[in-house]
Amino acid sequence: MSVNPSPTGPDPSRRRILAAAAAAVPAAVLLSGTGSAGAAPSPAAAPKAAGAKADDPDLGPNVIVFDPDTPGIQAKLDEIFAEQEEAQFGSGRYALLFKPGTYSGLNAQLGFYTSIMGLGLTPDDTLINGDVTVDAGWFDGNATQNFWRSAENLALNPVNGTNRFAVSQAAPFRRMHVKGNLNLAPDGYGWASGGYIADSRIDGEVGPYSQQQWYTRESSVGGWLNGVWNMVFSGVEGAPGTGFPDPPYTTLETTPVSREKPFLYLDGEDYKVFVPSLRTDARGPSWGSGTPQGESLPLSEFHIVKEGATAATINAALEEGLNLLFTPGIHHLDAPIEINRAGTIALGIGYPTLIPDGGATAVKIADVDGVQLAGVLIDAGTDNSETLIEVGPEGASADHAADPITLQDVFIRIGGAGPGKATTSMVVNSRHTVIDHTWVWRADHGEGVGWETNRADYGVVVNGDDVLATGLFVEHFNKYDVLWNGERGRTIFLQNEKAYDAPNQEAIQDGDVRGFAAYKVADSVTEHEAWGVGSYCNYTADDSIIQDHGFATPTGPGIKFHHVLVVSLGGKGQYAHVINDTGDPTSGTDTIPSTVVSYP
Repeated sequence: MSVNPSPTGPDPSRRRILAAAAAAVPAAVLLSGTGSAGAAPSPAAAPKAAGAKADDPDLGPNVIVFDPDTPGIQAKLDEIFAEQEEAQFGSGRYALLFKPGTYSGLNAQLGFYTSIMGLGLTPDDTLINGDVTVDAGWFDGNATQNFWRSAENLALNPVNGTNRFAVSQAAPFRRMHVKGNLNLAPDGYGWASGGYIADSRIDGEVGPYSQQQWYTRESSVGGWLNGVWNMVFSGVEGAPGTGFPDPPYTTLETTPVSREKPFLYLDGEDYKVFVPSLRTDARGPSWGSGTPQGESLPLSEFHIVKEGATAATINAALEEGLNLLFTPGIHHLDAPIEINRAGTIALGIGYPTLIPDGGATAVKIADVDGVQLAGVLIDAGTDNSETLIEVGPEGASADHAADPITLQDVFIRIGGAGPGKATTSMVVNSRHTVIDHTWVWRADHGEGVGWETNRADYGVVVNGDDVLATGLFVEHFNKYDVLWNGERGRTIFLQNEKAYDAPNQEAIQDGDVRGFAAYKVADSVTEHEAWGVGSYCNYTADDSIIQDHGFATPTGPGIKFHHVLVVSLGGKGQYAHVINDTGDPTSGTDTIPSTVVSYP
């Protein structure tokens, strides 16, 4: 998250940071036909949600299923929002599932850890004549902490013609159809630091207004109003042309490799998971012209993971050949979840949170084809984990070009909800892995936050060759936020902030270099390419700190960086260069980017 330099927003020096975690909120249980809440029973005894039919699967107490005949939908939405609006580090988790049909007069306001999803095969199967709203009234119009919420697979007909979705990190807008305009800024155009759109159609104009940066992938827009620092598009019909740095647009005609996130849907009365097909050089949404391409899997092929599950029970289900469906809740793990079978789907709904205890790794993926890990939040435990997610073992070398491992909406947090530590958050050893939208965050506020309290040296380390990252958000690590050792790596969009709490210059000295680069390509690498990458510094503990550069890379004919920027937020520290020894230094307190259009 960051301050907003927009002249319509507040002065950066007045930026407030939420100092304490919100109180934990108990999960609600929707009783059939009543719309009332009660104490959560054990998962085995969870009642059906209002509107649910007898043959609906039991997805636990925090999955709320609606159909067009469900009474009191708006009241239930308002109840959940009231619980989750300010619960930034609370324990509540919700997935709001809407069966196909038409719903009128709704305003679904989304708070923390709340996902709203349609259950159609395409977004147009589930139409809301109304809005899915994210605003920032809870934080005085500041949207820079509107994290961990999502909207997926719905069509919206906004009441006033414009839907507001003012978010920052870890808040995807996927597979949506807005029959009107989309506003990405809070009411009054206060600060905002998002965000991500994929596989969506916006019939009208997208208005970022005060949004500092945004990544949009394989979508269709009727227009794009403006840009602040860094707006990146790949495979987007109607996207503005490249103009970086003024206007700050980076536009790629297609996305090299992509696979849309799996999703839960209804095939008649049967719940299934649709797994979209791999796309190469894709442009525009994957749906809307004929039957979507992909595979449907019956829910009987999934082990439904509810609160109280253990690593042993989850791994036993995987060994039986089942996929995983994580339901909303907090899941403690005393050992890694080990995904060893090619093609395994591990899908979360409603921000299920995996916490490794005793220094365990949360998830280990073998060096096999086609594994998809999607829709989960990994929260570091109090004992240091060497890694939180491992994609492939050390030395992995199998060719996955035809069926890559993919990580989609996979988020990692170290601290904030309480003390947590991890030496390296995510390690990618397998070749051809696709990282599609991740926020890897060493917390800068909340509980358990301090230079050594939530120590985490590295955010994302890529050792495998031919890895692609689309929508990479990595922030505040003690050393390198991104360290890329593999050959032929590609990144389309990076948003980074250096650690606010570095106590002094010495604490971040990288040999003879002042400050660890936000994005470091190893000296041994000969081929690498990146588009639309930015790093910001906000050294609040010592504003005299100098970063020699935001980006560090070897040079040569195979190294290419396009549209690179660094920003000093209100003069809290400065960059001497943008990339290596190239680019003007930042200076003063004006929060104006220094840019490099191409390097070398």
